[in-house]
Amino acid sequence: MTRHGSLIERIADPENLRWAFWRAAKGKRSRPDCREFQESLDRRVGELREGLLRGDVPVGNYHYFMVHDPKERRICAASFEERVLHHALMAVCEPVLDRAAIADSYACRPGKGRWQAVERARGHARSHGWFLKMDVRKYFDSVSHEVLGEALRRKFKDPHVLELFGRILASYHTGPGCGLLIGNLTSQHLANYHLDPLDRFIQETLRHGAYVRYMDDFVVWGDSATGLVEVRKQVREFLQTRLALALKPEPVLNRTSQGMDFLGYRVFPGGVGLSRRSRRRLVRRFRTHERCWQKGLWSEEELQRRTTALLSFVRPADCSAFLGRVIRRFGIEAIGLGAVDPRRQLEQLGRELPGGEPQHQHACESQQQHGIPHRPAPSSTRRPEGPPADPASVLSRHAPSVSGKCSAGLPDVSSPSSGVGRTLPATPPDFQNPVP
Repeated sequence: MTRHGSLIERIADPENLRWAFWRAAKGKRSRPDCREFQESLDRRVGELREGLLRGDVPVGNYHYFMVHDPKERRICAASFEERVLHHALMAVCEPVLDRAAIADSYACRPGKGRWQAVERARGHARSHGWFLKMDVRKYFDSVSHEVLGEALRRKFKDPHVLELFGRILASYHTGPGCGLLIGNLTSQHLANYHLDPLDRFIQETLRHGAYVRYMDDFVVWGDSATGLVEVRKQVREFLQTRLALALKPEPVLNRTSQGMDFLGYRVFPGGVGLSRRSRRRLVRRFRTHERCWQKGLWSEEELQRRTTALLSFVRPADCSAFLGRVIRRFGIEAIGLGAVDPRRQLEQLGRELPGGEPQHQHACESQQQHGIPHRPAPSSTRRPEGPPADPASVLSRHAPSVSGKCSAGLPDVSSPSSGVGRTLPATPPDFQNPVP
C-alpha cells in the first residue's frame, strides 16, 4: 500500500490557500468574517501558511446549532478561517482518499452523488430479486478516533498532516475517543473513507458485486433471502470487530419488485419515485414557503429561489402527477405558474409606476406613465374620475416598456419566470373598479 508524504508544503502553498479562500467564500461573500478575510487576504494567507508549517494552526473554533431536517441533528459550523484551512487540506488529501475508494461509493466524491447512487441502485434492482438495506447506528457519533487515525496512517506518512488530522479529530467528541462533528468539510470525507474497509469486505471477501453505499446507508442485492440474511450476520460482525460500529437493529429485507426507500427516493426495477417521507416533507415545505410569502416575510423572487432549490431534489424522480397536485394546491405562486389575476398585476405595477409621477430612476422612462389609474395621497378620499380602467389593456400598453432595454426594476409580464405570469387573461366579469 502506497503511503503519501511531503504534503504539508503543497497544503501551505499560497496559491492553494488562495484557492481555498475562494472555495470557502462561495455563497458567503456578504458575511462580515468573509469580507474581513478578503480585505487582508495576503496577510491572512501568510499567517495561515506559517501556522501550517509550524504545526500550531488553531482548530476547534466552532459554532453549534440544531436543525430538524427531518430529525434533530447538532451542526458544528467552523469559523471562516478554519473553513479555509479545511478546503486547503482536502484539496491535497481528498484525491488520495478518493483513489482508495471503490466505484460503488457515492458520497463526497467528484462526479458522483445522491442521484448517481439511486440510478446504480435501480440498475441492480433490475438484475436481482432481493435486496438487503442496512444502516450504521448513530454513525457520526460512533466513529472511533483511534480506528480512523490508524486508517489515515496507512495512507499518509507526512507527520505534519497526520498531526493536523489528529487535532481536528480531537477538537470534537461525543464520548471517550469517538465522534465526528457534522458540518465540517473534513468530517464528510473522513466519514466516507472510514467505511472503505467495509466496501472491500463486501465486494472482495463476500463476493457481492451488487452493492451501493452512500455514506452510512448501504444496500446489497442478491437472488435469495437466505443468502442476504447470512451477509447481514457477517457484516454486523465485521463492523463490531474492525470498526467498532453497530448496525441498526431493523434491516430491510424484501423483494426488489416491492420497491425500496433509498436516499429519499422509492426505487423500483422500472423507475424511481419519491418515498413517502419525502412526499410529506415536500408538502410541509411548500406550506411553509407559501406562508412566509403571504405574510410578507419573503418577496416573490425569494419565494421562487427557495422553491427552485426545493424542486431540484424532486425533478429527477418519476412523480410529475404528484408534483403537479402539490404545485396547484400550494406552490402556484412559487414558480409563476398560477392563473394571473389582473387586479394583482395592476396593483404590482401601480406600486412600481405611481400614476402621474415621472420616473427619475431611469432616463429612458422620464415621461409620465399613461393609462395607470392615479393613486391618491393617503389623506385623500377622492376616487379616480371616469370609467373604471381595464387592467388587461393597461398592462398590454405597458408591455413594450417592461420588456425593453430600460426595464430594470419592472416586472416582465411576458416572462414565465418573472412570477407575474405569461399571458394576460380576460378581465373577470366581477372586476368593477380599479385598485386604488
